[in-house]
Amino acid sequence: MKLHQLRPAKGATHKEKRLGRGDGSGHGGTSTKGTKGHQSRSGFKRKMSHEGGQMPIQRRIPKRGFKNIHRVEYKIFNVGQLEQLSDKYSITEFSLETLYVNGLIGQNDKVKILGNGDLKKKLSFKVNKVSGKAQTVIEAAGGTVEIIK
Repeated sequence: MKLHQLRPAKGATHKEKRLGRGDGSGHGGTSTKGTKGHQSRSGFKRKMSHEGGQMPIQRRIPKRGFKNIHRVEYKIFNVGQLEQLSDKYSITEFSLETLYVNGLIGQNDKVKILGNGDLKKKLSFKVNKVSGKAQTVIEAAGGTVEIIK
């Protein structure tokens, strides 16, 4: 076999479909688009999720559940995390301002302390919510808890 004898495998290549090049090309006239209608016009773009008159999937599928508009989202910190954070950022009073300044919460976030872990340091807290177990752990370590609205 020589270089000039190389050819692609049979069926591997196809001729380009040249639309609108006269009736002799086999694709003249309506250019394989059929007659009339929106799709035969120039500049046609099918809208996303259009199903050709069939009921769209977002309307066929039933709605489930709901979003509670009164739900209050809290940034949660466990007591075990707080001792590590106080060492890392040298914080003794955990208030919304100190947590925001150190980049631990957003400006409008609310904070809740949960009681998972141990606490050996005396720390004070000014937060939005505290669980019962967290409050007993903090007070047993000599700390104080103030709940702000």
